[in-house]
Amino acid sequence: MADIAIIGGGAAGASLFGELLRRGARVHWITGDRTVAGRGVAYAAGSDRHLLNVRAHAMGLFAGSEGEFLQFAARQVDGVGGDDFLPRGLFGDFIEAQVRSCADQALQQGRQFQIHGEDAVQIEPLCDGGYAVRLAGGVLIKADAVVLALGALAPRPLKAVTREALQSGAYVLDPWRIARREPAPHRVLVIGTGLTAVDTLLSAAERWPTAELVALSRHGRFPFEHTALPLAPYARQSALNTALLACENPLAMLRHVHAAIEASPRTDWRSLLDGMRPINARLWRRLDAQQRRQFLRHLRWLWEAARHRVAPASARALDAMLEQGRLQVHAARVLGVDGHGPLQVSVRHRATQQLDTLGADLVIQATGLDTAVAFTEHTLLSRLLRDGLATPDPLQLGVAAHPDGQLLNARGELQVGLYAIGALLRGNLWECSAMAEIRVAAQQLARRLAGADAQVPRESAITARPALAP
Repeated sequence: MADIAIIGGGAAGASLFGELLRRGARVHWITGDRTVAGRGVAYAAGSDRHLLNVRAHAMGLFAGSEGEFLQFAARQVDGVGGDDFLPRGLFGDFIEAQVRSCADQALQQGRQFQIHGEDAVQIEPLCDGGYAVRLAGGVLIKADAVVLALGALAPRPLKAVTREALQSGAYVLDPWRIARREPAPHRVLVIGTGLTAVDTLLSAAERWPTAELVALSRHGRFPFEHTALPLAPYARQSALNTALLACENPLAMLRHVHAAIEASPRTDWRSLLDGMRPINARLWRRLDAQQRRQFLRHLRWLWEAARHRVAPASARALDAMLEQGRLQVHAARVLGVDGHGPLQVSVRHRATQQLDTLGADLVIQATGLDTAVAFTEHTLLSRLLRDGLATPDPLQLGVAAHPDGQLLNARGELQVGLYAIGALLRGNLWECSAMAEIRVAAQQLARRLAGADAQVPRESAITARPALAP
C-alpha cells in the first residue's frame, strides 16, 4: 500500500485526496494553516456576487461526478437550475462537504489518512526511495510519492510600485484580503481586468457604495460574457481540432479558427472555442519556447478574455456601473505607483501613448495567477529550487514537468515520485487550473500513484524526528 503526501489545501488537493482514499492509498494531506481544508483561495467564503464562470451542472470535485454539485446546491438554494452560475463560496461549501464525506467513508472502511494543519517546509529524497516531508513544527512524514497542489503563489508587487506605496497601506497586493478602511475611499483603482479584477470591482462596489471605481490593464478588456443558455456544439469541431493539431505555430492556429468562424456565420464563436478544450494542452505542447513566448506576448490577453468568460450577471453589473459613470476603464500600461496615500499611478495610454497620472485612495492589484516560481518567497518551493529537486519553467509559468505532472530536476531529469497538479503545471499544459482539468488530472494521478509500491509496507508513515538540517 502506497503512502502519498499531498501538499496544498485547496480544491486540487481535495480532489486528489478523495481519489487516493478511494483507491486505498495511505494519504497525508498537508493543508497548511487553512481553517477549512479544500476551499482554497478560489472557493473561500466571500461575497455572493463572486460567481463561478462555469454552469452548475458542469461543476464537480471528482471526474464523472459533475451532477453532485447541482444536487448539493438545490438543497441549499431554492430554484437552482443546471445552467445557473452560482456563487463561488457555495462551491466551497460543497468541497468541504465532499471532503468530510470522503474522510468519514475512509474511516468506516478502516483506511488510513491524516490531515496536517501545518506548512511543509522541506522535501528530502530518502536513500531507499520515496521522500521525507518536513513540517514547520518539525514532524517528518515519509511518503512513496509527494504531490504539490499549491495553486497560485502569493502575489508579488509590480516592479513599478515603490517601497513607499507598499508601506502606505493604500496598495493592496491580495485582492481577497482587503481590510476595512476608515474613512471609506473616494476612488479605488484596480490593476487588471480579468476574472479576479471583476470580482474585486464587484466587492469594492458593494463595500463602498459611493466610491468611484477605475480599472486598467494593457488592453482594457474585461472577459467576454457567457450566453444565458448553453450553446449547441460546433458541427465541424472534430475537423477543426484535427486541423489545429497539424499546425506548427500559433498564427496558423489562429487562421484556422478565424476561417471556421467566417465559414459558419450562424455558429457562435464561443461554442467553437469551448470545443477546443480537450486539445488545448496538446496544442500548447506542440509549440516551442519561442512560439509560446510570442503567444504570451501577443495573444494571451485575447485568449484569456475569450476562453475564461464571465457569468452574465457579473457582466450586467459591470455594464450598469459603466453606464452610471461610476466605473472607468483604461487601456494603459502602469509605469509607476508612488505616494503615501492617496497614491499616484503613472500610466501610458495604449491608444494615444500619452502619459497620465491617476490618483487613488486605494490601489488593488488584481492581475490574476502568479506562478513565477523563480521569484517566489514560498518557503517550500524556494527550497526545492535550491536543492535541485525542481526547476522553473523557462517562461515562468510554474515548474518544469513531464506531461503526467512529474517534476524535472535541475539536471533536466525526471524527479521520480515528485509531482505537481494544478496551476504549477501551466508551463507544460497551459490550461490546468480549472476544475474540469484538475479533477481529471487528480483521477489519472491517483490511478498512477495508488498502485506504486503497494506491496511494500512502510514501518511507519509518520515519525516524530528532529527537523532536517536547514
